[in-house]
Parts: sequence; structure tokens; C-alpha cells
Amino acid sequence: CNNNEVSNNLIWTCVWSSLIVLVGKTGVGKSSLANTIFGEAIFQINHLNGLTNNCSQAETKSVNGRSINLIDTPGFFDAERSEEENKPEMVRCITECAPGPHAFLIVLKMEKFTEHEGAVIAKICDFFSEDALKYAAVVFTHGDQLPEGMKIEEYVEQSGGLSDLVKKCGGRCHVVDNKYWKANEDDEYRSNQFQVAELLNTIDEIVRENNGDFYTNEMLQEVEKAIQKEEARIKKSSGSISQEEIRSRQKATSLRS
Repeated sequence: CNNNEVSNNLIWTCVWSSLIVLVGKTGVGKSSLANTIFGEAIFQINHLNGLTNNCSQAETKSVNGRSINLIDTPGFFDAERSEEENKPEMVRCITECAPGPHAFLIVLKMEKFTEHEGAVIAKICDFFSEDALKYAAVVFTHGDQLPEGMKIEEYVEQSGGLSDLVKKCGGRCHVVDNKYWKANEDDEYRSNQFQVAELLNTIDEIVRENNGDFYTNEMLQEVEKAIQKEEARIKKSSGSISQEEIRSRQKATSLRS
């Protein structure tokens, strides 16, 4: 096949097997969103306070025919947490992400966009770089707070801070309600099933717009080099072993070191 056919095939493969990172401050509903996307409670939530545990969690599942690998980050993008507090989970997140995600989901609550939310976004951009926004979509939780008859795009336009953020993310935004929109036959828009399908289409668009490439930076590239080096060592010493098992062992080694 010609180069265009090869390129299209590679993009198609990426679309149907995507690595997605959920980012946002503690308590916005990242873990619940991950469970909503997967359609079952796979990601851990502390039900005493509704918060996720302070550790990254990565899970893979087929959703609407797509292989989706979701990485739920802890609250290390909270503006008040120090770099020293976050360091172990930063290492874990980077290791899970390498060589890079196909998309970021910036998770926000349906509430006023304050300086605090702005600081969280700035911290995300500092950690990954603002180029990550080319691979990002904004997902709002607590959709029951969306005024009746209003679409999320209209809500975003009411706030200069939100509007600027969504524009930097290519105009990509969605809304879910992890509690109340599980089954809404009266209003398709206010249905998680509808919104998740739309979100997956948006992720497809992100992959296509970036020519099938994943987001990466120097930090992720260095981690990937180390992973590949360790993979080669494990393969040489272990003989017959699947590539998936090799990479799993390597990541476990990296997280312990």
C-alpha cells in the first residue's frame, strides 16, 4: 500500500486503541468519570469523602469497540500541594503515560471558574507544557447543575476563563453527571451514554488532528528510553514471554526504583 494508506491505517489503529489521561484537582470527579466512561466501578473512590486515593490508577477496557486505557491521576495538580509531596505519584504517572497519551481529559466541576481553577490549569501546563492542550478536551462533571435547555458550549461562553481554556483545547468540551444521568430517556443530551459516545468521537478527532501521534515531551521520551532498555534486558533473560508482560514487569521495576 502507498504512504497515505499506511498513514491512515496507523491513525485508525490509534483511534481504536487510545491511552487517555484524566487530570484535574482533587474532588472534581475524575475517578467517577473514568467509571462512567467504562460503564462500571473499576476506579477506586473513597466513599467517605468522595475523593480518589492519592495514587495513579491505570485500567484498560473495550468501550464501544474501542480499546481504552484510562489513567486516573491523584490530586497532584492541586495548587496547594508541594512538588515533594507529589514526586512519587509524578513518577508513577509518567511511567504509566510513557511514551505519551493520545488525549488528556481536563476534568472540571460545573461551578464558577475561579483563580484556584486557573492555578490548577497552569500547573498542568507547567508539568506537561501548554502543547498538551492540543491533545486535550475539557469534561465537566455535575451536569445536573447545567441550566435546563442549555448546552455545555453555551455555559462555557458565559465565563471568560472557561472560554479561553476551551478555545486552547480546540473548542472541545463535554458534560456528564456521574450520579444522575445514568439513564435519562426524556433528554438524550442529559444522558451519560450519549455524552460518552460524543466524548469518544472527540478523542478520535484529537488523534486524527494530530496525525495519529501521541503527546510527548523530553521527560516522557527519556522514560520511554529507559523502559525500552529494561524491556530488552527482561526479554533476553526471560526467554519466551509476551511483550505485554515484559512491559508490565518493567513498569513495576521503575515504580519501585
